[in-house]
Amino acid sequence: MTDVIPEQPLTPTTTFQQDLTTQGQRTINLIWEKTQSRIALLVVVIGFLINSLLVTLVVLFNKEVSITQLALISICLQFINLTVGIVIGFYFSRTNHAAIGGIGEKPSQEYKGR
Repeated sequence: MTDVIPEQPLTPTTTFQQDLTTQGQRTINLIWEKTQSRIALLVVVIGFLINSLLVTLVVLFNKEVSITQLALISICLQFINLTVGIVIGFYFSRTNHAAIGGIGEKPSQEYKGR
């Protein structure tokens, strides 16, 4: 297998300022992606803990559970689970590492779909 080596080195196609802008956008995107992942993880863990705690308390401390208690537990669990689902859905729909974000000029890129 032979390597293709250009006869002359390639010249840069961007200016120093464009490179600085791109690096700044990548830094901000990295910070935002880490923040989003931490929020999503925190919401899921807290939702799981609340669900587990509520069910455990009902099972351990109430020998007989009334219909009203079951309705209240069901409503609480539905709200928590819906919130967790929405956060995870938005996190995964927003996370698109192929997309170029931020302000400034964007290079033209072909749309690849999801």
